[in-house]
Amino acid sequence: MFGLEISKVTKAFGAHLAVDDVSLSIPQGEFVCFLGPSGCGKTTLMRMIAGLESPGEGSIALNGRDITRQPANVRKFGMVFQSLALFPHLSVGENVAFSLRLQGQDARQRKARVDELLTLVRLPGMEKRAVSQLSGGQRQRVAIARALAQEPPVFLLDEPFSALDAKLREEMQIELRLLQKRLQITTILVTHDQREAMSMADSIAVMGDGKIQQYGSPLSIYRAPANTFVANFIGLSNLLPVEVLDHETVRFGANILKVAPMSQPATASLATLSIRPEDIQLTAANGAGDNTVSGRITFIRDMGSSVEVHLDCDGRDVLSVVQPRDWMGAGTGDIAHLRLPRNQCRVLAA
Repeated sequence: MFGLEISKVTKAFGAHLAVDDVSLSIPQGEFVCFLGPSGCGKTTLMRMIAGLESPGEGSIALNGRDITRQPANVRKFGMVFQSLALFPHLSVGENVAFSLRLQGQDARQRKARVDELLTLVRLPGMEKRAVSQLSGGQRQRVAIARALAQEPPVFLLDEPFSALDAKLREEMQIELRLLQKRLQITTILVTHDQREAMSMADSIAVMGDGKIQQYGSPLSIYRAPANTFVANFIGLSNLLPVEVLDHETVRFGANILKVAPMSQPATASLATLSIRPEDIQLTAANGAGDNTVSGRITFIRDMGSSVEVHLDCDGRDVLSVVQPRDWMGAGTGDIAHLRLPRNQCRVLAA
């Protein structure tokens, strides 16, 4: 049974349609990322789930119970925001116990719960410390502990790591994911960081223009993007204009290419072929066989762990990323031959 059910939810601010007819089912205990650029509607959707905004249309249900018009304080969802919103005049322990005190728990119950949560987030014995004395990562852990104090049925996080430096951000991502797996709390993370979403989520909802453009596992979205928006936003993709000849054949410039079978081919129409840079194989010799095109090397960037090679193919910039051991050692201006594996060539919807 699905834990959280979002059905045909729409939200407009004046003439601006922030969330447009979104439906989504999130199983109990799953970690889901709402991923997309600024202004795509991901934070508005999360705020409606939290009860901080009301949908103009549609419904939200938790474990089969309609909570669409239920206020945020009744839902008791755990929430961590970008600003963290810790109370600077309260100690670490008082911050964590804040909601418990509002519930009327006695001092002994509160202390036991605070000790349990601080141990859970690896801050044992720090309940008397002032918030101002904490590092960025420690403040992050206090905010998480405070959000978990009421044992929430749903845990919501709105870009909580954006203020951290890169190394600490990755450490906190791992810690949060391990904590979520241990507690099995339904968790929704709002982010514009594709690496964050790919490394943390069970499922990703890629959002654009107020809609969910694609929903699925990180690997399925990366390997089989639903449209050009998703292919552009998730990772790096070569997007090449092609003419569709049949359900598994296209023409790119003067080259005939075989592609992964299309479910609904549009014969003799223009379309876009997507292929990831790491899937393109480079050789100095023009080997026989299908799906080989030629290009002139325009730029090379050796990143140490990989080599990025830009090529001009029929007037289009194509990027190939190869491992150092596979790099043929060519130079700018040289002609190289690109093999495009058929199963990695996908014709996308607009």
